[in-house]
Amino acid sequence: MFVYEIMTDLIHDRESPFQLNISFNKLLNHYEEKLNSEVTWEVENAKQILDAQKPYPVLREGSGDIELIKSHKSTIAILLKDLFSGPLTNNEIKIATLPFQNFIFHSSSRLDKIVSVAGEDFQLKVESLSDDEYYIMACTVILKMVYGFDIKYRRPFFYEIPDESGVIRHYKILYNGDFVEVEATKEAPNLFEEDYLELLDNFNDIALWKKKIPPRSYLFKGFILASLVDVTEDQSISNIKTSLISDGKNRNKDFINNFREVFKSLFGFTDIEVGYSFYNKDQNTFMRVYGESMHSFLLNNEDHKKCYDALCERSFDLLINKKEFYAISDVDKFYELSKGKSPQYRTLKEQGYKSSILAPIANEDELLGVLELVSKTPKLLNSVNANRLKDVMPFIVSSVERSKREQENLVEAVIQQECTSIHSSVKWKFEKAALKFIQEGYQGGQKPQFDEIKIEGVYPLYGQIDVQGSSDARNLATKKDLLMQLNMLNKIFKIIIKNEVLPYYKQISYQITKYQEEITEEFRVDSEQQIFDFLLDEVNPILKFQAEKHPNVAEEIEDYFNKIDNDLNLIYFYRKNYDDTVALINKNMSTYIDNEQLVAQAYYPHYFERYKTDGVEHNIYIGKNISPEGNFNPVFLYNLRLWQLQVMCEMENEFYNKQHEYPISLDLASMILVFNQPLTIRFRMDEKKFDVDGTYNARYEVVKKRVDKAFIKGSNKRITQKGKICIVYSQATDETEYLGYIDFLQSKKILDTDVNIVEVQDLQSVTGLKAILVSILYHKNDEKEFYTYDDLMDSLKD
Repeated sequence: MFVYEIMTDLIHDRESPFQLNISFNKLLNHYEEKLNSEVTWEVENAKQILDAQKPYPVLREGSGDIELIKSHKSTIAILLKDLFSGPLTNNEIKIATLPFQNFIFHSSSRLDKIVSVAGEDFQLKVESLSDDEYYIMACTVILKMVYGFDIKYRRPFFYEIPDESGVIRHYKILYNGDFVEVEATKEAPNLFEEDYLELLDNFNDIALWKKKIPPRSYLFKGFILASLVDVTEDQSISNIKTSLISDGKNRNKDFINNFREVFKSLFGFTDIEVGYSFYNKDQNTFMRVYGESMHSFLLNNEDHKKCYDALCERSFDLLINKKEFYAISDVDKFYELSKGKSPQYRTLKEQGYKSSILAPIANEDELLGVLELVSKTPKLLNSVNANRLKDVMPFIVSSVERSKREQENLVEAVIQQECTSIHSSVKWKFEKAALKFIQEGYQGGQKPQFDEIKIEGVYPLYGQIDVQGSSDARNLATKKDLLMQLNMLNKIFKIIIKNEVLPYYKQISYQITKYQEEITEEFRVDSEQQIFDFLLDEVNPILKFQAEKHPNVAEEIEDYFNKIDNDLNLIYFYRKNYDDTVALINKNMSTYIDNEQLVAQAYYPHYFERYKTDGVEHNIYIGKNISPEGNFNPVFLYNLRLWQLQVMCEMENEFYNKQHEYPISLDLASMILVFNQPLTIRFRMDEKKFDVDGTYNARYEVVKKRVDKAFIKGSNKRITQKGKICIVYSQATDETEYLGYIDFLQSKKILDTDVNIVEVQDLQSVTGLKAILVSILYHKNDEKEFYTYDDLMDSLKD
């Protein structure tokens, strides 16, 4: 039977070094030789074929006219009858075609049947080649057949054909060129070894190839005989391997869908879904995998599940201990047999799946996870076809092992980033020291030592935005929580005493009242611990006993315990509001300055670190030894100081604009410490952080730790005040510099005009500090009008 795909554009219009002619000359020459055979039937067969062709010389001479070839289809069938043997035509998958074309002029019955069930719109096409690849591949045929230069440029070609179930099957095309002749035309230039060698080094230079072997300069006469081999399983395994080998970062969003399609091809049916669950040995738990939309059918919608909650005893033993496949051919049947008690049957049945294979992903040392194949058709997945997984499991294991290492590296990277990060501005120093450390290790000898990281001649900038009166605010929240809890207990013990008039209960009630009075009159630092011990040791046992004994108080006691925080064993309401507010302030302020400092890095690289307390503090170091280029100029320091002042004012604005989002209302106080002498910082390996180095430089750290609690000299007012930015300094030149910045920011309506210069009370070992206090102008996000702090508070009340 003929399968015609009239692709005349490919034969005539696609640029090629060939003039393509379908010819049977070499095949006919073969039969002419058979006329001299001593075997009678071979001679008779040859005569029949030669006589069939004789009236049509075009079939020997060759033609590129597709319609002409079509008109001789019955004769061509006779010429090809030995190549397409009748007894084998229903078994062999074979075609007669042209090189690298989608044009087929004869095919076996087996191929016709395969194509007939592929769908009405299906077109049989070779995996596409680019025009350049096609041209070069044709050139390599010419180089070998005409000049004897074998470049060995080979590529496998495939047909992808859906079967009656819709599963894509892969057929590898094996070409036979025995019936091909290639001749140079007058347009073909002479080629020599130097031309061949030049082409070897210039695969991508298509212009050179076309110069050496011009279009249509060689005549192709003959045809290609191609056999097709079903390599679906091999290709599926290869596709699985390719999918798994690819870096997770490079996997596209369709990875999981493609992965499912590969398994459909491997098993030969479409009703199959693929899932995966990670095994956590330490917790004996199955966990869902994040990031690639991979579902787990064992877990269903849960994030994790204990193994004994996901598997019955037998399946647990097979998967976890023996690391063997566990197949469920009929979920409903085994669900009934187990009376619904086996968790894996119950989970699969709830999701509507009827058969399943659970395959352990395990290396020699441990189970890594479980591959889950499920189907909504009973018996489709079973212990027999589970063995098809044996060929792909090594690749899956390798991929999961790599993913596990990547996850461990990612966890380590997160820890490094969140806990012990090395700022990008100084990372080059650590990399240099690490490289030296590695080189010394390779060289042998003494144990290598990691060089101390010291950076000299850097200027520090320090700033903090603190919650004002944080200690008082937290104490007030604690006081309110304790009073709420004691009030509830007072009501409960009145009921208890009515039920049983015991002196001990009266004594406990008296102690509760006494604590209430003490907290109201004077809340001491140790009050919380005293009350906690009292409640835990004396009150709670009574409450649990009374709840069992007297139903009329049980509901009150249950309500009381429901309001108690399980970790603290205390009411955690007002303190939670306070803690949540401070955490949210820290998060917002940290995010803001983190983003802004990225902009500042573009001015000049500098070291930046920030950390959270009851607010956000930051350290900045800038100098010629921070940047490897070393092209430092004092203008970069001045620019960074102005940037710091402006950003801190903006952070306060950001805070007050978002104050309505916080559970409780708190105020901030901002401070900048100016230190005008360069100092040395050293990375402390024990604490994984930079610190100032040397006795003189330690003065800077002393001031940092104490100055925010300092008072204005001769008064009881703190130097840090809400609504104002406080700039602490010691030199007259610092004062002049910052007054210039303030004047500029006043012109931008960022700072108010009330500049106040004060002396700071003497600190231990530090005297002579002064501070500039100036009010910040606030504005709402959607307005240009600016406010003082008092104006802003009034507007927020409205």
